Amino acid sequence: MFKNSILVFIVFLSVSFGFSQGAELSPLSKISLLTVGTGEELAAKFGHSAIRLQDPALGIDEVYGYGTYDFENPNFYLNFTRGKLAYTISRMPFQYFEREYTLEQRWIKEQELNLNVEQRKKIIAFLENNLLPENKKYKYDFLFDNCATRIPMVFEKTLGDSFKFDYKYLENQLTFRELIRLKLNPNTWSNFGIDLALGSVIDRKATPYEHLFLPIYVYQQMKHTTIDNQPIVKKESVLLDIPEQKDNTLFFLTPAFWLALLLVLVGWITYADHKKNKRTKWLDFSLFLATGLAGCLILFLWFGTDHLATKMNFNALWAFAPNVVVAFYLMKNGIAKWLPQYILLILVLLIASAILWTFKIQVFSILMVFILIALGIRYAFLFFYLKSDQGPKIT
Repeated sequence: MFKNSILVFIVFLSVSFGFSQGAELSPLSKISLLTVGTGEELAAKFGHSAIRLQDPALGIDEVYGYGTYDFENPNFYLNFTRGKLAYTISRMPFQYFEREYTLEQRWIKEQELNLNVEQRKKIIAFLENNLLPENKKYKYDFLFDNCATRIPMVFEKTLGDSFKFDYKYLENQLTFRELIRLKLNPNTWSNFGIDLALGSVIDRKATPYEHLFLPIYVYQQMKHTTIDNQPIVKKESVLLDIPEQKDNTLFFLTPAFWLALLLVLVGWITYADHKKNKRTKWLDFSLFLATGLAGCLILFLWFGTDHLATKMNFNALWAFAPNVVVAFYLMKNGIAKWLPQYILLILVLLIASAILWTFKIQVFSILMVFILIALGIRYAFLFFYLKSDQGPKIT
């Protein structure tokens, strides 16, 4: 869904010396929608959409695509994290576009559109106007303003009421989270991280139009779209026929393996602590510090960024930010008198997380089962241990 910035120089040359806004298209010209399959990197997991212009009479074969970014932008990583990174539209020769996805081993499908010359001119004029320096930058949003959502926007603005979607083909409306998971293996660190970072706002059902944030749905929707009451797709073809790559990650490198190992470790140490009536400080410190830091990150994404998808994130209940501070109290020999009540509080928050998950107010990663059980075991042990007469001295 994102365009790689390694082609920025090529894009610059194309914009500078390619098709000009004032040029006339010939009757031989044609416009098509290009849809690109998924790739190995997380940024490529959702595919890509672009618009292709061909005019043999003028020697033009260019691709317009939104979602281009430049790593050289000042404060790139900070702006990306905070949701303030400026994305742009770009134009490049089709040969470079095809070469890029050949190297990435990603398929390309083309849908030639049934448009007259005047309609083609309007679309290209709109895209060329977007390419002007004062217009080309826009604030990217993964769900509502990306390379895929911009495609129907272009057609709606240029073709007007003659351009109509038919959503009847869409048998099941999915939530945003379900749509995101379509192309992700649940047992990967990337998918686990996405579920951790994205909040409950993405657990509502997307409208048929909102499904178009994924390129594959734009591709499917175009098959059920008309222009002047005629199908807009004139012809379909496969330009690069490359099977989608399968995830061959070894199991011992997956989060399921390591989180299951965490559960076993916490369960074993807690059982041993119970039998010996003692407390393993380093385990408590590690669990509280890790959950606290995770909570701080979740709160930052919720309140400190412009990302809409990271709002209302109830992962903050089990990943409780104050645990960062409490972790250091747990390293002391004496125990603060408020600590048992604090442990009871985070136990309640843990149960609340499970309830929210059960009622699908927020759907967590299935891998969270390991974490919630491990934390539940340890928190319950700590509460009863600290409250017992044989526990540590409360100060």
